[in-house]
Amino acid sequence: MATEILMPALSPTMEEGTLAKWLVKEGDVVKSGQILAEIETDKATMEFEAVDEGVVGKILIAEGTAGVKVNTPIAVLLEEGEDASAAAPKAAAVAAAAPAAAPAPVAAAAAPAPAAAPAAAPVASSGGARVFASPLARRIAKEKGLDLGAVKGSGPHGRIVRADVEGAQPGAAKPAAAPVAEAPKAAAPAPAKPAGGMPTGMSAETVLKMYADRPFEEVALDGMRRTVAARLTEAKQTIPHFYLRRDVRLDALMAFRETLNKQLEGRGVKLSVNDFIIKACAMALQAVPAANTVWAGDRMLRLKPSDVAVAVAVEGGLFTPVLRDAEKKSLSALSAEMKDLAGRAKTKKLAPHEYQGGSFAISNLGMMGIENFDAVINPPHGSILAVGAGIKKPVVLADGTIGVATVMSMTLSVDHRVIDGALGAEFLKAIIEALENPMVMLA
Repeated sequence: MATEILMPALSPTMEEGTLAKWLVKEGDVVKSGQILAEIETDKATMEFEAVDEGVVGKILIAEGTAGVKVNTPIAVLLEEGEDASAAAPKAAAVAAAAPAAAPAPVAAAAAPAPAAAPAAAPVASSGGARVFASPLARRIAKEKGLDLGAVKGSGPHGRIVRADVEGAQPGAAKPAAAPVAEAPKAAAPAPAKPAGGMPTGMSAETVLKMYADRPFEEVALDGMRRTVAARLTEAKQTIPHFYLRRDVRLDALMAFRETLNKQLEGRGVKLSVNDFIIKACAMALQAVPAANTVWAGDRMLRLKPSDVAVAVAVEGGLFTPVLRDAEKKSLSALSAEMKDLAGRAKTKKLAPHEYQGGSFAISNLGMMGIENFDAVINPPHGSILAVGAGIKKPVVLADGTIGVATVMSMTLSVDHRVIDGALGAEFLKAIIEALENPMVMLA
């Protein structure tokens, strides 16, 4: 029986993607785990693997097609020996709905994909319950005399695939159902999102009329820019930001960094000021654990490790790769990991787990000469640190005389639902104490 291959959800937030490249063609025999295609999400280009074995009977979505919604059929897989005509009805059905998979216009609505049933046809177990299984899994189960209702599926949406039935024994007990989580009490309704994930404000028609007599170039929104616009609009509209500002003297850190870099020169390691900032923030999250918290709608989640996100500018937008367990890593390890993540971010080669998560982020524009700024919190984070440039300024020294010091401005943007003023001040103080006493970062 022909099986539809569906557009996968390659990240928890993915609603649609671009089918960038097919790595197989019609008539090719594919095996489970084989790479079928490259899919572009709003953040990255990722490889899509086959779940089942079979023959590619029909490719339904051409490569280069944008705006393909999750769970849209993109190809038809035939069983061994099955005629290609079995793919015709499915191909015709998708062709009839072709506009749904056509490239999305600039202002097209990106409606969330509805929950869709798995492509495999449901079959009934001996107890009458409906189960979903691939054609190959059904055939193997029949040969082994297995009751599919007693097999737990590991495929998409709990679908039973080949690997699940190959190791199963006839008469195996069905795994106990997972306990159902209690529904959140009095959860506040989610704020309504603007159509297409676009920020509210003047309509496109209004703005076009305003500039009708001026020369301009229209720039289409790609998936990344559309997502950045929607998420940051949501952040400013729904998160009660407040801001805490402090200056930090960098002279001790700069001298310490120079000494360390001389010692590390033979190992090819060169520490940046940003590496020290990451480490200082990771230590501060451990010293002030109540600040290591995210907002989860109707509750807060307090993280144990220091998972620090760092904003990286890329063409058309930005990534926030996450350095996990940063409190446990040395400065040189953090430096190497950050260079790797930033390099792959610029080529959109990060996997979702590398840029999702964390409780806190750093945005550093100091290397661009910006003295100070206020950063927008990246939900569900509880705070973000905006870092400015280190600039030589006159300061009052400990003995009351006037001297010169390298001073860096820092602004902590805080979600008031998660962190109150006194707690935010304690957290920022812990960051600054680590930066002004850099030796503690080697402890």
